[in-house]
Amino acid sequence: MDKLFKIGQAAKALGVSPSTLRRWERDGKITPERTEGSHRLYRLSQFNISKKLNVRERKTIAYGRVSSHDQKTDLERQKKVLEMYCASHGWKFELITDLGSGMNYYKKGLKKLLNAILEGNVGRLVLTHKDRLLRFGAELVFALCEAREVEVIIINSGTEVKFEEELAKDVLEIITVFSARLYGSRSRKNQKLLAGMEQAIKNAST
Repeated sequence: MDKLFKIGQAAKALGVSPSTLRRWERDGKITPERTEGSHRLYRLSQFNISKKLNVRERKTIAYGRVSSHDQKTDLERQKKVLEMYCASHGWKFELITDLGSGMNYYKKGLKKLLNAILEGNVGRLVLTHKDRLLRFGAELVFALCEAREVEVIIINSGTEVKFEEELAKDVLEIITVFSARLYGSRSRKNQKLLAGMEQAIKNAST
Protein backbone atom coordinates (compact mmCIF):
# COMPACT_ATOMS: atom_id res chain seq x y z
CA MET A 1 0.00 0.00 0.00
CA ASP A 2 1.30 3.46 -0.97
CA LYS A 3 1.51 5.37 2.30
CA LEU A 4 0.44 9.01 2.54
CA PHE A 5 2.78 11.57 4.11
CA LYS A 6 2.20 15.04 5.50
CA ILE A 7 3.97 17.91 3.75
CA GLY A 8 6.78 18.14 6.31
CA GLN A 9 7.47 14.39 6.15
CA ALA A 10 7.45 14.34 2.33
CA ALA A 11 9.72 17.40 2.14
CA LYS A 12 12.26 15.81 4.50
CA ALA A 13 12.24 12.54 2.55
CA LEU A 14 12.94 14.41 -0.68
CA GLY A 15 15.49 16.82 0.79
CA VAL A 16 13.51 19.92 -0.14
CA SER A 17 11.51 22.52 1.80
CA PRO A 18 7.70 22.50 2.21
CA SER A 19 7.59 25.75 0.21
CA THR A 20 9.22 23.91 -2.70
CA LEU A 21 6.48 21.28 -2.65
CA ARG A 22 3.85 24.03 -2.65
CA ARG A 23 5.56 25.68 -5.63
CA TRP A 24 5.62 22.38 -7.54
CA GLU A 25 1.91 22.06 -6.83
CA ARG A 26 1.23 25.57 -8.20
CA ASP A 27 3.30 24.71 -11.29
CA GLY A 28 1.27 21.55 -11.84
CA LYS A 29 4.26 19.23 -11.37
CA ILE A 30 2.65 17.30 -8.50
CA THR A 31 -0.89 16.82 -7.21
CA PRO A 32 -1.27 16.13 -3.47
CA GLU A 33 -4.36 14.59 -1.95
CA ARG A 34 -6.41 16.52 0.59
CA THR A 35 -7.92 15.60 3.94
CA GLU A 36 -11.36 16.79 5.01
CA GLY A 37 -9.58 19.65 6.73
CA SER A 38 -7.84 20.52 3.44
CA HIS A 39 -4.39 19.40 4.63
CA ARG A 40 -1.99 18.19 1.93
CA LEU A 41 -1.00 14.52 1.83
CA TYR A 42 1.61 13.10 -0.54
CA ARG A 43 2.22 9.66 -1.99
CA LEU A 44 5.95 9.23 -2.42
CA SER A 45 5.36 7.06 -5.50
CA GLN A 46 4.47 10.19 -7.46
CA PHE A 47 8.02 11.42 -6.87
CA ASN A 48 9.35 8.83 -9.28
CA ILE A 49 9.48 11.97 -11.43
CA SER A 50 12.22 13.26 -9.13
CA LYS A 51 14.87 12.73 -11.80
CA LYS A 52 12.86 14.89 -14.17
CA LEU A 53 12.63 17.59 -11.49
CA ASN A 54 16.32 17.21 -10.55
CA VAL A 55 15.31 16.87 -6.90
CA ARG A 56 18.10 14.62 -5.68
CA GLU A 57 20.80 15.86 -8.03
CA ARG A 58 20.63 19.43 -6.80
CA LYS A 59 22.71 20.04 -3.70
CA THR A 60 22.69 22.31 -0.69
CA ILE A 61 25.56 24.78 -0.49
CA ALA A 62 26.47 26.53 2.76
CA TYR A 63 28.52 29.69 2.16
CA GLY A 64 30.62 31.65 4.67
CA ARG A 65 32.95 34.63 4.31
CA VAL A 66 35.11 37.00 6.34
CA SER A 67 36.98 40.06 5.11
CA SER A 68 40.47 39.55 6.53
CA HIS A 69 42.91 37.05 8.05
CA ASP A 70 42.39 38.41 11.57
CA GLN A 71 38.75 37.24 11.37
CA LYS A 72 39.54 33.56 10.91
CA THR A 73 37.99 32.83 14.30
CA ASP A 74 34.73 34.30 13.06
CA LEU A 75 34.96 32.18 9.91
CA GLU A 76 35.29 29.05 12.03
CA ARG A 77 32.22 30.16 13.99
CA GLN A 78 30.27 30.62 10.76
CA LYS A 79 31.30 27.17 9.55
CA LYS A 80 30.10 25.53 12.77
CA VAL A 81 26.75 27.36 12.62
CA LEU A 82 26.24 26.36 8.98
CA GLU A 83 27.24 22.75 9.61
CA MET A 84 24.96 22.40 12.64
CA TYR A 85 22.02 24.03 10.85
CA CYS A 86 22.30 21.81 7.77
CA ALA A 87 22.88 18.68 9.84
CA SER A 88 19.85 19.43 12.05
CA HIS A 89 17.68 19.44 8.91
CA GLY A 90 19.21 16.25 7.59
CA TRP A 91 20.67 17.91 4.49
CA LYS A 92 23.77 16.70 2.70
CA PHE A 93 25.70 19.84 1.89
CA GLU A 94 28.87 21.35 0.49
CA LEU A 95 30.62 24.07 2.48
CA ILE A 96 32.20 26.92 0.52
CA THR A 97 34.16 29.68 2.28
CA ASP A 98 35.93 32.84 1.19
CA LEU A 99 38.50 35.18 2.69
CA GLY A 100 38.06 38.61 1.14
CA SER A 101 36.17 41.86 1.07
CA GLY A 102 32.42 41.94 0.63
CA MET A 103 33.10 44.32 -2.26
CA ASN A 104 35.20 41.75 -4.14
CA TYR A 105 33.10 39.99 -6.79
CA TYR A 106 35.98 37.78 -7.97
CA LYS A 107 36.55 35.65 -4.90
CA LYS A 108 37.25 32.01 -5.70
CA GLY A 109 34.46 30.61 -3.54
CA LEU A 110 31.87 33.10 -4.78
CA LYS A 111 32.71 32.30 -8.41
CA LYS A 112 32.39 28.58 -7.68
CA LEU A 113 29.00 29.18 -6.04
CA LEU A 114 27.67 31.29 -8.93
CA ASN A 115 28.85 28.77 -11.53
CA ALA A 116 27.10 25.95 -9.67
CA ILE A 117 23.86 27.96 -9.53
CA LEU A 118 24.04 28.83 -13.24
CA GLU A 119 24.66 25.18 -14.11
CA GLY A 120 21.53 24.17 -12.19
CA ASN A 121 23.40 22.09 -9.62
CA VAL A 122 22.18 23.96 -6.52
CA GLY A 123 18.81 23.52 -4.88
CA ARG A 124 19.45 25.39 -1.65
CA LEU A 125 21.82 28.15 -0.46
CA VAL A 126 22.39 28.63 3.28
CA LEU A 127 23.99 31.77 4.78
CA THR A 128 24.48 32.91 8.35
CA HIS A 129 23.82 36.55 7.34
CA LYS A 130 22.88 38.27 4.10
CA ASP A 131 26.08 40.35 3.92
CA ARG A 132 28.27 37.24 4.15
CA LEU A 133 27.49 36.77 0.46
CA LEU A 134 28.22 40.33 -0.74
CA ARG A 135 28.13 43.75 0.88
CA PHE A 136 26.33 45.28 -2.10
CA GLY A 137 24.69 43.34 -4.90
CA ALA A 138 23.47 40.35 -2.91
CA GLU A 139 19.96 41.03 -4.26
CA LEU A 140 21.19 40.25 -7.78
CA VAL A 141 22.44 36.86 -6.62
CA PHE A 142 19.13 36.23 -4.85
CA ALA A 143 17.27 37.13 -8.07
CA LEU A 144 19.44 34.60 -9.89
CA CYS A 145 18.59 32.02 -7.23
CA GLU A 146 14.88 32.71 -7.70
CA ALA A 147 15.20 32.33 -11.47
CA ARG A 148 17.01 29.00 -11.00
CA GLU A 149 14.57 27.88 -8.28
CA VAL A 150 17.25 27.88 -5.59
CA GLU A 151 15.92 28.20 -2.07
CA VAL A 152 17.83 30.82 -0.05
CA ILE A 153 17.97 30.43 3.72
CA ILE A 154 19.45 33.20 5.89
CA ILE A 155 19.83 31.84 9.41
CA ASN A 156 20.16 35.24 11.11
CA SER A 157 18.24 38.07 9.48
CA GLY A 158 19.47 40.73 11.93
CA THR A 159 22.58 42.90 11.63
CA GLU A 160 25.90 41.46 12.79
CA VAL A 161 27.76 43.11 15.65
CA LYS A 162 30.76 43.97 13.46
CA PHE A 163 28.66 45.21 10.54
CA GLU A 164 29.64 48.88 10.92
CA GLU A 165 33.35 48.04 11.22
CA GLU A 166 33.40 45.88 8.09
CA LEU A 167 31.26 48.37 6.17
CA ALA A 168 33.75 51.13 7.01
CA LYS A 169 36.59 48.99 5.65
CA ASP A 170 34.66 48.34 2.45
CA VAL A 171 33.94 52.05 1.98
CA LEU A 172 37.64 52.82 2.48
CA GLU A 173 38.49 50.22 -0.14
CA ILE A 174 36.17 51.90 -2.66
CA ILE A 175 37.68 55.31 -1.97
CA THR A 176 41.20 53.88 -2.31
CA VAL A 177 40.44 52.45 -5.74
CA PHE A 178 38.74 55.53 -7.14
CA SER A 179 41.15 58.04 -5.66
CA ALA A 180 44.08 56.05 -7.07
CA ARG A 181 42.50 56.23 -10.51
CA LEU A 182 41.83 59.94 -10.21
CA TYR A 183 45.08 61.15 -8.69
CA GLY A 184 47.59 58.33 -8.94
CA SER A 185 48.40 55.92 -6.13
CA ARG A 186 51.49 57.91 -5.01
CA SER A 187 50.13 61.42 -5.27
CA ARG A 188 50.17 63.57 -2.14
CA LYS A 189 46.55 64.49 -2.70
CA ASN A 190 45.58 60.83 -2.74
CA GLN A 191 47.58 60.05 0.40
CA LYS A 192 46.07 63.03 2.21
CA LEU A 193 42.55 61.95 1.22
CA LEU A 194 43.09 58.40 2.44
CA ALA A 195 44.63 59.55 5.70
CA GLY A 196 41.64 61.80 6.32
CA MET A 197 39.18 58.99 5.61
CA GLU A 198 41.02 56.56 7.87
CA GLN A 199 40.90 59.06 10.70
CA ALA A 200 37.19 59.70 10.12
CA ILE A 201 36.47 55.97 10.24
CA LYS A 202 38.43 55.59 13.48
CA ASN A 203 36.52 58.50 15.02
CA ALA A 204 33.19 57.04 13.94
CA SER A 205 33.95 53.61 15.42
CA THR A 206 35.00 54.91 18.83
